[in-house]
Amino acid sequence: MKESLRIMKEIVLTPISMIYGGVTYVRNKLFDYGILKATSFNIPVISIGNIAAGGTGKTPHTEFIISLLCSTYNVAMLSRGYKRKTSGFVMAFPNCTPYDIGDEAYQIYQKFGDRIKVAVCESRVKGINKLREIDSKINLIVLDDAFQHRYVRPSLSIVLTEYSHPFYDDKMLPLGRLRESKHSIKERADAVIITKCPEDIKPVDFRIFKKRLSLFSYQKLYFSKYTYGSLNPVFPDASKYIPMLEIFTEKDTILAITGIANPIPLIKHLKQYKPTVKVMHFPDHHNFSRNDINDIVEVYNTLKGRYKIIITTEKDAVRIANNPYFPYELKQHIFYQPINVEFLPYDTESFNEWLSKRIEGKD
Repeated sequence: MKESLRIMKEIVLTPISMIYGGVTYVRNKLFDYGILKATSFNIPVISIGNIAAGGTGKTPHTEFIISLLCSTYNVAMLSRGYKRKTSGFVMAFPNCTPYDIGDEAYQIYQKFGDRIKVAVCESRVKGINKLREIDSKINLIVLDDAFQHRYVRPSLSIVLTEYSHPFYDDKMLPLGRLRESKHSIKERADAVIITKCPEDIKPVDFRIFKKRLSLFSYQKLYFSKYTYGSLNPVFPDASKYIPMLEIFTEKDTILAITGIANPIPLIKHLKQYKPTVKVMHFPDHHNFSRNDINDIVEVYNTLKGRYKIIITTEKDAVRIANNPYFPYELKQHIFYQPINVEFLPYDTESFNEWLSKRIEGKD
């Protein structure tokens, strides 16, 4: 039955994928031939993106790169602000919400505060010009999810792909998850990062990726993994304690709420511990409705256990914290799981050095 459904899916979606691939091919060639114009800037512009639809870890890696650079440069981060309820150029401001600038930009703004500038704009060219008009001291721009936004010619392009879903084994939308041809990596990427690698990655895995990607000698290949910090309260003012998963037992229960493209790494992390893990998964960038919150409350109330807590992702937390429907009685029981990026094998310093040299034009 499953095999029949797979074959039927391929029959129906393959022609659409071919049309989609043809459109993206023509668009890229229009840029390659200069018919569609790409704008360069006289300050470093770093593009962080992917060719698959979501789930590669762009936001944690964007935060990692910003943290490396914000003490040396006057950094601005620009994204389109996916799923925001505004349009045009919007600068992050103290009382803004995810509805103003999108959850990813809001998360980064909350994390870095006034150490960097954060803005959103559908047109990256307009956004960069506006940022520099507002603050002439900005001397480095980080573009989030901009590999397909070819109207800007970045100084440096970093592309991410998941360890468990590498782009070379994927297909074009809607049959697969690819937003453009895998050949574009060799044509436009300066570095590829294999993200969400397992702890027990083996030397043979490094060799397989290197062989399958077949990058040019001047293109760098890095591998990264997630590490998980201590839980943080989604509502600090309501929190009465910070739970430590290490001391939870089989009698305790975790309700994991996720609205991201790939929740599997978080769920695997939580299941390393003793409590029972119940999962409620929503679509990527999901804005929780009143009914969604009611469902969450209902499920939470049916959970059994000595201790019951809700754990969500950092990206979901910024939406939940601004959600008017989330009940007061649950605010003390919901926490988010921070994630950090580390490079493998012990390659963080190598990446840092390469990035600095490329920005300074020494590599």
